[in-house]
Amino acid sequence: MKILLIGDVPLKSLWDFYDESKLKGIDLILSSGDLPAAYLSFLVTFAPCPVLYVHGNHDERYAEKPPEGCICVEDTIYEYNGLRILGLGGSMRYRPGKFQFTEKEMMRRARKMKGKIRRKKGFDILLTHAPACGVNDQEDLPHHGFQTFVMLMDKYQPKYMIHGHVHMNYTYGAERITQYQNTTVINSYEKYLLEI
Repeated sequence: MKILLIGDVPLKSLWDFYDESKLKGIDLILSSGDLPAAYLSFLVTFAPCPVLYVHGNHDERYAEKPPEGCICVEDTIYEYNGLRILGLGGSMRYRPGKFQFTEKEMMRRARKMKGKIRRKKGFDILLTHAPACGVNDQEDLPHHGFQTFVMLMDKYQPKYMIHGHVHMNYTYGAERITQYQNTTVINSYEKYLLEI
């Protein structure tokens, strides 16, 4: 299965300079947030597959105009061709905002997922906007990761965690892929092709 991971910055070669061959063979698109709704709507129109997304901290505009034809997987486990995807969007709260959370609030969201996780016998991909604490995150509060995500990886051992929020150009030598125990953590900034 080929999964296109996107987040934070629209890729000009997929939007401004669209070429249908760029989406050929893609089985699923996962957005980790902070992308224009029109960009996601455009992709789902031309892609031969679903576009699933979680909210980024700047996605409040989705309330008025959500991405058309796309599937929001916030606070649920979405199953696609046997792949179980748990979605928890948003970032650490650093100002008032609908998709910003304290650690306590994120932990509460994760606890509410326990029944769904049990029924699905776990999950394969943790799709988030913010990174996990200590894994691809930054020292400043807005880009600090959630300890809740570390707890989820420790307890359920998903194969992948996909996040955005930390732009690859923020820090010299920022890691795209990091291994955390049995979970491969991938920063979806702009675009990354994952083959499972």
